[in-house]
Amino acid sequence: MGPRPCPNRGHSSREAEISTQTAVALEGITKRFPGVVANRDIHLSVTKGHIHAIVGENGAGKSTLMKILYGMQRPDEGEIRVDGSPVSFHTPADAIAAGIGMVHQHFMLADNLTVLENVVLGSEPRKALVALDLGAARKKIKQISDAYGLGVDPDVLVEDIGVGQRQRVEILKVLYRGARILILDEPTAVLVPHEVDELFDNLHGLVREGITIIFISHHLDEVLKVADAITVIRRGTTVASVDPATVTARQLAELMVGSELPSPETRESTVTDEVALEVKGLCMPAETGGRPLLDDISLTIHRGEVLGVAGVEGNGQAELVEAIMGIRASTGTVILGGKDITDWTTLRRREAGVGYIPEDRQRHGLLLEAPLWENRILGHQTQAPNTKGIWIDRKGARADTRRIVEQYDVRTPGIDVDAAALSGGNQQKLIVGREMSGDPVLLIAAHPTRGVDVGAQAAIWDHLREARAAGLAVLLISADLDELIGLSDTLKVLLRGRIVADVDPANVTPQQLGSAMTGAGEAA
Repeated sequence: MGPRPCPNRGHSSREAEISTQTAVALEGITKRFPGVVANRDIHLSVTKGHIHAIVGENGAGKSTLMKILYGMQRPDEGEIRVDGSPVSFHTPADAIAAGIGMVHQHFMLADNLTVLENVVLGSEPRKALVALDLGAARKKIKQISDAYGLGVDPDVLVEDIGVGQRQRVEILKVLYRGARILILDEPTAVLVPHEVDELFDNLHGLVREGITIIFISHHLDEVLKVADAITVIRRGTTVASVDPATVTARQLAELMVGSELPSPETRESTVTDEVALEVKGLCMPAETGGRPLLDDISLTIHRGEVLGVAGVEGNGQAELVEAIMGIRASTGTVILGGKDITDWTTLRRREAGVGYIPEDRQRHGLLLEAPLWENRILGHQTQAPNTKGIWIDRKGARADTRRIVEQYDVRTPGIDVDAAALSGGNQQKLIVGREMSGDPVLLIAAHPTRGVDVGAQAAIWDHLREARAAGLAVLLISADLDELIGLSDTLKVLLRGRIVADVDPANVTPQQLGSAMTGAGEAA
């Protein structure tokens, strides 16, 4: 499928004028790492004042390409042009000076600082070159917020605002530094449907003012909804540039991975009468007083059952997981396979058969600077095949890492490469393989497919379904409402630390579930 002209989405005459100009051009970009070519002769042209989406499976080279554009890495071959002029970036500061800003998938905000303090951090305005001029910063932030319809209060603490607002703060940060070209990496990964709609409204507001947006996403329906043009990258090179008005999500998926768009739907029931996990009256007070983080949570998961928990991020999902894992102190009772494990350490719970896929794979799931076979051992350092007696069994760990790499399709040059060298999706598949090894009784899966492509997502869904059919009990936390509805046998809604609704996954829609999550309506 060749390049096609992009539709005019209500642009003004001024926008029509700027849309004929190229904001960014990447010509023949190639980047090599030991054992792999991450980018090979990439060509990309982004029109000024447009939203240009880049899609591709994990490991296709999207992240490397954006790191090159943002000055985090240097290309081995090729040229970057900004506003028609060739540029050479050695650091992100160079890219920022050229008007390029990047909003990363994982927010980079300090919760204990205000919005204003987060925005100006590293770019503080000064009076007479010495004193901080916070008045000028506040005025500038308000002007930017009003101009682009971001609706950001500069004086509120970041810890007191929701995920959607944090996303807008990240965008405001790069605009504050003068960015005219925004790179957004998986910007909807943690947003519920109405927050996604609000973000898209904000993006169209930015475009109307001449801002250019490069939009990286694995949510193909969202890409088709918001983008003016789409570039598909497969195995390190550009394979198509398409007009979103002329392609479907399934066709886009085929261009990306050579297969149809997967579905999380699970039809047959495998739920047994045997209880795997029972939680009674789980409570966790706030560290500084006020509303409890968890308030009288009770739930039961049977073998062969997936219990999904829906909720806007920050409403107690992370605390629930950490309480069950024994990572954070709580009151109440946790029973695993008929045994009271309330007072057990996290290690002992792991040894009893609790698998754990953490929501942040890089902070809590991997040692990025360690090889894959060492990462196989993490959390399972007292169990076969990783140990012999009191000693680490390198041979056993390495052999089992090879099994995981093959069984879970972890794309890597070998098991001795560092975890940091893998794409996000391949890192996630390694973690899923590790945590589903050793016949666990319970799997706690927090956002198991966050930030992975449709191919890796389908593979992880298949592994979860197979393990469920074999009797695994799964506690599923996800911001992907289709995933929650499709995979769950039972579905609960968490709001402000309390379970506020029990939902039938067979009857609820994503819109109804999103409303229940925000307290705006009832779920079916």
